Amino acid sequence: MQVNDVVAYIQTGRDRFVADLKEWLAIPSISADPAHAADVQRSAGWLADHLRGQGFPTVEIWETPGLPTVYAEWPAEDPDAPTVLVYGHHDVQPVEPLDEWNTDPFTPVEEGDRLIGRGTSDDKGQILFHTLGLRAGLAASGRQAPPVTIKLLVEGEEETGSLHFPELLRTHRERLACDAIVISDTTMWDADVPSMCTGMRGLTEVEITLRGPSHDLHSGSFGGAVPNPLHAMADLLSALHDADGRVTLPGFYDDVVPLTDEERELFTRLPFDEKEWLRTAGESRAAYGEKGYTTLERIWARPTAEINGMWGGHTGPGRKTIVPSEAHAKISFRLVAGQDPRKVQMAFEAWAAEQVPPGIEAEVHAPGGNVRPCFSPIDSVGVSAARRAMERAFGTDVLFTREGGSGPEADLADILEAPLVFVAVGLNGDRIHAPNEKVEIPLLLKGAEAIAYLWEEFATALR
Repeated sequence: MQVNDVVAYIQTGRDRFVADLKEWLAIPSISADPAHAADVQRSAGWLADHLRGQGFPTVEIWETPGLPTVYAEWPAEDPDAPTVLVYGHHDVQPVEPLDEWNTDPFTPVEEGDRLIGRGTSDDKGQILFHTLGLRAGLAASGRQAPPVTIKLLVEGEEETGSLHFPELLRTHRERLACDAIVISDTTMWDADVPSMCTGMRGLTEVEITLRGPSHDLHSGSFGGAVPNPLHAMADLLSALHDADGRVTLPGFYDDVVPLTDEERELFTRLPFDEKEWLRTAGESRAAYGEKGYTTLERIWARPTAEINGMWGGHTGPGRKTIVPSEAHAKISFRLVAGQDPRKVQMAFEAWAAEQVPPGIEAEVHAPGGNVRPCFSPIDSVGVSAARRAMERAFGTDVLFTREGGSGPEADLADILEAPLVFVAVGLNGDRIHAPNEKVEIPLLLKGAEAIAYLWEEFATALR
């Protein structure tokens, strides 16, 4: 396959690609709003028709108790070739506040090399570059079918937590069997610093209530003589971290997959400006976290415990001098490779019971919605092959990042028993989930170019 032929095909097809993407983006497939359920269905139908038009011999819409997933398959010429599954999602986030958009969210607008509209980067643009890349690879190689069997799985509920996705994976597990899973729903470091994500943190949450007296008490008559639930809560929450910023739950770090020296060195090669980062972090005045780790290591590869909210007693205007009967707090844990959300919940419940003083009762509730972390070693066969494909497209070294967000990637890896490989070209500045979401069209075309090379790389590396 000649690079010039791939690039020429992609450049020739640019306008058609952008026009197709605009047509798809105009469908307001907001999964969080029941009023848009029909639009999510329409979005699935548009994608199915597009994939058929691109040559996929098998295209199906899989219904769920919620919103639909699109499945497509294109067998390789060689029946013994590896199989690769591509995952993405066609649903999008709500668009409020509307008055902060400079254009209509579902009337995509080109401004130079930038395309503005909901879903441009997350995730319709990054799905569609796969079809352009596949066609470019076929044209440049003269093949009638790809060098690996390609399966696409594009769900419609990612933005609402992928509630029905794990069961869908189990139901269709045999049809989805593959040797690697490509994820195109993340970001690069920068347009001039191409990178690959190798992991995403997981998430679990707990709510805790501390109960003391059966009702609020007069602080003059009872204060200082009975335990105060708010005092106990303050002590408990302050004990959640030690002086080095480490979480104190017993066993919390036992299963954590540590950073390798190579990963840490590669992180240092990223042009990270901590002062600028602090500015974007709500004008925060200082970096903080677990001792012995850099800011990037903390937000990508180390687990955390964050107090999301705490309340109790009198919080309204005026005086009310009481010993409150209850205190409450919400806590979230961002987890990294190796950690299990349910295990962390159980560890917190046991730890909290030991922290409370006599006369205080602790009740811990886990609201659900756990997301497990996922991770791909940088020296794995799939990641190495994808890095070579990215470097061929971008013409420079490709570095590695991780991400603090959470998605269904761990379910994909666990249920299908296949490694994850992240190939994406979004940017942190794409205003994902925010007003004026955008994508850089040249990066989508670079993504397509990388995909054209990726199937060739995988055909050899995954055998």
